[in-house]
Amino acid sequence: MQPGYRLSTGGVSGEPRRGLQGVRLEVAARRAARGAAEEAARGDAVVFARERLGFTPDALQEAVLRGGKRGILNCSRQWGKTTVVSIKALHRAVYEPGSLILVASPGQARSAEMVRFVRQFAGRIGMPGLRGDGIHKASLVFPNGSRVVGLPARPASVVGFSASLLIVDEAALVPDELYDFLTPTLAATDGDCWLLSTPNGMQGFFWQTWVKAGADWTRIEAPASACPRIRPEFLAREKERMPESRYRQFYCCEFTEREGAVFTREAVERMFTDSEKAEEL
Repeated sequence: MQPGYRLSTGGVSGEPRRGLQGVRLEVAARRAARGAAEEAARGDAVVFARERLGFTPDALQEAVLRGGKRGILNCSRQWGKTTVVSIKALHRAVYEPGSLILVASPGQARSAEMVRFVRQFAGRIGMPGLRGDGIHKASLVFPNGSRVVGLPARPASVVGFSASLLIVDEAALVPDELYDFLTPTLAATDGDCWLLSTPNGMQGFFWQTWVKAGADWTRIEAPASACPRIRPEFLAREKERMPESRYRQFYCCEFTEREGAVFTREAVERMFTDSEKAEEL
């Protein structure tokens, strides 16, 4: 027998026992770390995006992910609204079992595109190949019972849902009538509503919400100049190429007058005001 050692049921004195205990402690520590990370992701969609999806949002995207029950995102073309809001939708679906996320837009193809983004991000967290619900053309069903459904732009097709989260993509192009049919889907659930779009003139519910909604709405403005993914050279070419009013709408988040209008909205409102004053006299 070598000096300094003694026989034991565990082999060389003490070493195997200490090694096994160390492994157990390491496993417990890893489990605790995973649990803490999961709880952090559950409570913060920004952490979820960074740690679980490998997506690093910029400051304005963080504001969208952390936004409250009602939000309106007025953003430039190609800002990345579909990407960031699809992460918001996935976070809801994963951490609120049985939730229903509705995606509405000016057309079925646009709604389906956001559902496709949600599916792609779900694949990053071990949920590849999510299937549809067998009813709706653009839909996903999660193992916990949550669903994401992309709706066609027909009022009759949105009746009967009770949504946890309603997303209206390209909201400035969605008819007011369709929006009127969509909002009752939040009545029984007190669900969340997010409107996202590039402006399309001073008209419709998207513009009305932007200028008149109360403090319970989160307003986020994201012009192209604040987007690190859009190069200044590209913007310079676009500004030279297209009418100024359209450029200001597409890239500066401005609600400009409808092209071809004989009178500005301000002038029309002033005429009505002057007429009402004259009648009072």
